[in-house]
Amino acid sequence: MHPRAAEFSERAKERYGIEIDVHEFDEGTKTAADAADAVGCDVAQIASSIVMVADGMATDDEPERAGGHADDEPVVVVTSGANRVDETTVADRLGAKSVRMADAERIRETLGWSIGGVPPICHDESVPVLFDETLAAFETVWAAAGTPDAVFPIDPGRLEELADATRCDVTA
Repeated sequence: MHPRAAEFSERAKERYGIEIDVHEFDEGTKTAADAADAVGCDVAQIASSIVMVADGMATDDEPERAGGHADDEPVVVVTSGANRVDETTVADRLGAKSVRMADAERIRETLGWSIGGVPPICHDESVPVLFDETLAAFETVWAAAGTPDAVFPIDPGRLEELADATRCDVTA
């Protein structure tokens, strides 16, 4: 097993007491379509972790910031591979002025993972997680397991619970 996938599996065991069934694929799982092809499931069953940055998000946690709003705060949006995340919808849901895609460096420094392998749980820092409500329609979804070549199956309700996520619409 790739060292990063093994690290993810170990973190999940330590933090949540769960065993992760990591599946690795030589052909890669970088995109939702690649992951679905490798796993043999519908692309809608791929739980993609999209990392965004919210500006002007309402917060009670950081009163030192002017107006009680946080700037440049990372947020993970776990969405179905069949859906496209709508920035305006996500910003509205967060009470933020705007959201944009996070850059690779910010993702790595905040979450501890690299683009293409960001899991929906086991991040270095606690960040808000939004959970695409359409994932709840499936018995099993597949999410990244720390590398662009590794995924794991999980019940979507359990994943939502572990991620301490807010279930909502994240599409236009």
